[in-house]
Amino acid sequence: MTEPHKSADDLVAAFQIEGWPVRGRIVRLGPVIDDILSRHAYPEPVANLLGEACALAALVGSSLKFEGKLIVQAQGDGPVSYVVVDYDTSGGLRGYCSFDPERVEAVSHGFARPGAKTLLGKGVFVMTVDQGPNMDRYQGVTPIEGETLALSAEHYFAQSEQVPTRVRLAVGQLQTAEGTSWRAGGMAIQYMAGDEARGSTDDAWEREQVLFETLGEDELIDPEIAPERLLYRLFHEDGVRLFTPKPLHAFCRCSRDRVVGMLRSFGEEERDSMIEQDGLIRVTCEYCSRVYEVAPETVPAGEGG
Repeated sequence: MTEPHKSADDLVAAFQIEGWPVRGRIVRLGPVIDDILSRHAYPEPVANLLGEACALAALVGSSLKFEGKLIVQAQGDGPVSYVVVDYDTSGGLRGYCSFDPERVEAVSHGFARPGAKTLLGKGVFVMTVDQGPNMDRYQGVTPIEGETLALSAEHYFAQSEQVPTRVRLAVGQLQTAEGTSWRAGGMAIQYMAGDEARGSTDDAWEREQVLFETLGEDELIDPEIAPERLLYRLFHEDGVRLFTPKPLHAFCRCSRDRVVGMLRSFGEEERDSMIEQDGLIRVTCEYCSRVYEVAPETVPAGEGG
């Protein structure tokens, strides 16, 4: 791959197949996903899983019509016990994985890269919509299905939303003069059922699925293929309209105040056990890997103290 066009990266956009009851979204991640994945020493299969989750969270979260966040997570009894991504409706993404390095290594041998089912094992796929303070959360839970998070997402929409949906996700690495960087992409299409005015739209949905099946994972992350060009490749016979893209960025909610607040929840004895030889407590953010150094005497007594 060559250097990406900056204007085609770190964005998510809706599109509509002209004259047909099919809508969709496309996401392209460059520096944002490289930032998220490079903050941790993830094995390649684990980084791929988290990259898929980030692309999926942007695809789904960007459809929210209010200020809040979408949390995409999957957890199971496999080598990766937990993968979670937050999408903030400002366009922010953050995520991390919890995994057993030895178990990941054990399933990573062979010709095929281990996918979601192999890494997560038996477990659940969860989407949570958080509309902010004083609002109820909405959560949907389905079993993990298939070797990609895309299949789990399709199953989720079929079971929890009753909306026929197709999803394709891709993650890869780009070689540049500066080194290696991560890229990710995704596309989803959804079926809008017929009504009295339109009549049955099943044939149209079948047609667009056939076209969607021709989409290659390499096309989703190729920096030389802008989103509008990729959509034209797929749907030019029917016509496709791409709406204004929304920019995406990496973010984290951690702060010193949050860390001190968390430490206040522990009892004095527990806090004492956290003190290292130089007299400081160190807390590492699971999302961004930032390390906070806190002097124990600066933590006021809290509920746990």
